[in-house]
Amino acid sequence: MTRFIARRLLQLIPLLLAITIISFGVMQLAPGDYLDTLRGQPTIRPETVERLKLVFGLDKPWYVQYFRWLTNAVQGDFGYSFTYKIGVFTLIGQRLYYTFLLSFWSTVFAWAVAIPLGVYIATHRNGVVDRIANFFAFAAISLPGFFVALLAMWFAQEKGFFPVGGATSPNYEALSWGGKIWDTGWHLILPVLVLGTRGVAGLMRQMRGNVLEVLSENYILAARARGLTERKVIWKHAFRNSVNPLITLFGFELSGLLAGSALVENVMAWPGLGRLLLESVQVQDIYVAMGSFVMGTVLLIVGNLVADILLAVTDPRIKFS
Repeated sequence: MTRFIARRLLQLIPLLLAITIISFGVMQLAPGDYLDTLRGQPTIRPETVERLKLVFGLDKPWYVQYFRWLTNAVQGDFGYSFTYKIGVFTLIGQRLYYTFLLSFWSTVFAWAVAIPLGVYIATHRNGVVDRIANFFAFAAISLPGFFVALLAMWFAQEKGFFPVGGATSPNYEALSWGGKIWDTGWHLILPVLVLGTRGVAGLMRQMRGNVLEVLSENYILAARARGLTERKVIWKHAFRNSVNPLITLFGFELSGLLAGSALVENVMAWPGLGRLLLESVQVQDIYVAMGSFVMGTVLLIVGNLVADILLAVTDPRIKFS
């Protein structure tokens, strides 16, 4: 396992290098730079803007800027945020916490609902629950994430059941330790439902198809012929082999959550990494965008690595070699 993990982590180096080069080059294709937002403001002199351009190295060609950024990034310095006036590493660390909360609980919600529901509708095929679940699954997959987020925001504003926007209340700092946890959790419910619903739809249909396929295998017929109860046949034999393909998708879901959460975070004003990435691209805060791209790539690689390890653990036929 150690050799396997080390080999996968080494593969991360050329992948990160390629993604950072492409990302940096593509961002340079946009006309102008961040300092264009400062030019023309009556409170800022043109000499000040030109001095900032020299300090940030924006007067150099893009490849010189890239190698300067890469040299510093290898040493743990991802640059300075023009917009927030703090280090990129510190800024991403703050936002990553909220993105992790949203992604983690969305994944837990999606899997906790989709797996048992998928098994149930597979064993009660063409029943009432199966038809209703499939209808809602198609609706959830078809509707764009930002539209569902807008509907959720409208519902929260009309009914007042959930807070509208943000991750904390205005009096968050004055709350006790337990109060802070409750306050963040209360703000987390609506974004988790919005982001997790799409995951429930896809996982449920995948699980349903896997269970139906496994139930037609000969070893399931043999298990039933030996007199095993239907519960044991389903959960001990069919379920274990049906869930393996879903574990394989786990790594891609992790990166997909980051991409999907960007729109949800932007609509619902959730202070996460996805929203930060969108804002940094819009204002050409290039070092923040680069740090976010690197973090997204790392999450994709780590997610697939965890999925491979879980697959080898759950399926004895798979070896790390």
